[in-house]
Amino acid sequence: MLTGVILIFIIGYIVIVFEHPLKIDKTVPAIIMGALCWAAIAGGHLPLVNTSHIIADQESVLLHHIGKIAEILFFLIGAMTIVELIDLHHGFSVITNRMKTTKKSTMLWLICILAFFLSATLDNLAATIVLVSLLRRLVPQREERIWFISMAVIAANAGGAWSPIGDVTTTMLWIGKKVSTEGLITHLVLPSIVCTLIPVLIASRLPAFKGNITPSDYDAESGKQNELVLGSKRILAFGLGGLVFVPIFKSLTHLPPYVGMMLALGVVWLVSELVHREESFDKKEMYTAHHALSRIEMSSILFFLGILVAVAALESIDVSGAVLGEHGTGLLMSLAEQLQEAIPNTNIVVIMLGVLSAIIDNVPLVAASMGMYTYEMDHSLWHFIAFSAGTGGSMLIIGSAAGVAAMGMERIDFIWYLKNIGWLAAVGFLSGCAVYIGLAAAFGW
Repeated sequence: MLTGVILIFIIGYIVIVFEHPLKIDKTVPAIIMGALCWAAIAGGHLPLVNTSHIIADQESVLLHHIGKIAEILFFLIGAMTIVELIDLHHGFSVITNRMKTTKKSTMLWLICILAFFLSATLDNLAATIVLVSLLRRLVPQREERIWFISMAVIAANAGGAWSPIGDVTTTMLWIGKKVSTEGLITHLVLPSIVCTLIPVLIASRLPAFKGNITPSDYDAESGKQNELVLGSKRILAFGLGGLVFVPIFKSLTHLPPYVGMMLALGVVWLVSELVHREESFDKKEMYTAHHALSRIEMSSILFFLGILVAVAALESIDVSGAVLGEHGTGLLMSLAEQLQEAIPNTNIVVIMLGVLSAIIDNVPLVAASMGMYTYEMDHSLWHFIAFSAGTGGSMLIIGSAAGVAAMGMERIDFIWYLKNIGWLAAVGFLSGCAVYIGLAAAFGW
């Protein structure tokens, strides 16, 4: 039956990878895979790793993992709602309306710098969506615009790698107590900057970024989308401030991150209610948190649920033959030991993980790595995994949530991105890896 669990995971994973050719939403195989993996464990009466240190029965082990997974999902729901509240109030226009340049090279630098820091504050997916909306107004010609958007994807993924709320994978590592906020920033900010800087420096010398942006008349609707509304500045300030406050709240209280996110969401929600309290119900309804909640991608939340439940199943299957009372060795831990014997250099393993994240979704890769290794918090391996999984996906348009969003919104061709942008992302990724390895050697991380 162990083989059956592995086959269920592999088949589900293949269907997820080929989501677009099969025209099946990746959430479907993810949640089916998660349920079937545990059903196979129950049906085969497979032994489980002892998580409670008392009895490793299926219900207790599953509840243990569901509790950890719920922390991640509640955190993501809160963050997504805050971002949607800011967007409903056109809060990002406070920033983007200040960008007036028409010079392509200058615009490239502005967009990438904005993407880098915006993704660290929000997340790489939200930052990309905001920037695509912005660039539709600033760069009217699609042939020119997709170059800027593609470079923004590289910058957004790099910016999200050094922030605990900048990417789903860094959030998973942070909530899983593998990395700390201080550790992520001090270890990864420089490699992430290099990962962005090198591709932008090279791209700024390419013909695509020479000269000025081709002008076009903006229609009334486009202009209207960037107008400020009542409370734009306040919601932006409280929204970004709340997101930044979450890691601070965790450091001060030592409570799980989702508690800080609940507080941040509550405050932003309260401010949005107070801002529109004098307006009629029909007028303020479009700016409420209820509307924001209806806009968040629940399919993404369910996808993460399915993936993490499936990975938890692989992590929990005991392959060591441990007797009652012993902890045992899970399947993923056993795989890590075998991988360590085959490839003793963990840096090579992590770089391979980064390359794989361009082909396969980085969420299950990082989830699997968390089950494979037992290093202490802020060990060099965890930081390198955060960087590699976060930035390696930029090499393919389908390799990250930010890339998939850009691909869907602007119909960016897979081959076009691979030919024109993939090599830039690869240079940036390898440069960042080299910087991290050099810093680790220099400072003894």
